[in-house]
Amino acid sequence: MQGLVKGKVALVTGGGLGIGRAASLTFAREGAQVVVSDIDAVAGRETVRLIRDRGGEALFVQADVSQFADVEGMVRQTIEVFKQLDCAFNNAGISIGAPSTVLCSEEDWDKMMNINLKGVWLCIRHEIPQMLKQGGGAIVNTSSFAGLTASRFGLVAYSASKHGVIGLTKTAAVEFAKQGIRINAVCPGATRTAMLEKHVSNPKEEAEVASMNPTNRIGSPQEIAEAAVWLCSDAASFVTGIAMPVDGGQVLY
Repeated sequence: MQGLVKGKVALVTGGGLGIGRAASLTFAREGAQVVVSDIDAVAGRETVRLIRDRGGEALFVQADVSQFADVEGMVRQTIEVFKQLDCAFNNAGISIGAPSTVLCSEEDWDKMMNINLKGVWLCIRHEIPQMLKQGGGAIVNTSSFAGLTASRFGLVAYSASKHGVIGLTKTAAVEFAKQGIRINAVCPGATRTAMLEKHVSNPKEEAEVASMNPTNRIGSPQEIAEAAVWLCSDAASFVTGIAMPVDGGQVLY
């Protein structure tokens, strides 16, 4: 273990797969005790197993981030087991496509907002009071390149929710900076996860997506994880309120 967050307790939502799993493993690699939360118990427990197999300490907590009681319980269990909460990566999210803004259903809109935006708000709502008790902490929320610019993939509700995450991040960062709590966002570009696979189903589509950034490739979950863990670490002690693109330069186009 390299020690970037050595001695800290880190909570990762959506930790069962993709960016969340990569981040959970990276937090553990860097010396943190990790609470892996996911609505998918099988995937979440597998992440915990992977951490433990590498010599790390981890706990799985099943939670639906759109539910107040689940999030409250998730933070409570973190404190009961590890006694503190130093880092939180509020990463859980979903993506549902729609042909256009006017063809997005109310059901899909509400589901996206409940998980992607309300879910992040519920997490910070419960994480911040614990961090205030401790005298500080660091929170990273997952937004998206689609939270910084328009989306060309019929992701109106997704884009709106991720723009909302950035607004929430900036507002909370200002509110709690003097109390020693840093709050930032990462904005992944196209990343090789199950979520991307729902929208990219063949080599031609993959090449089209890759061509949307100057590096002409799709990112890996590990590349996003490294940024999130760095933002949670003391190495980023003078960084708060930013929306960091990790997108191969996609927002430049």
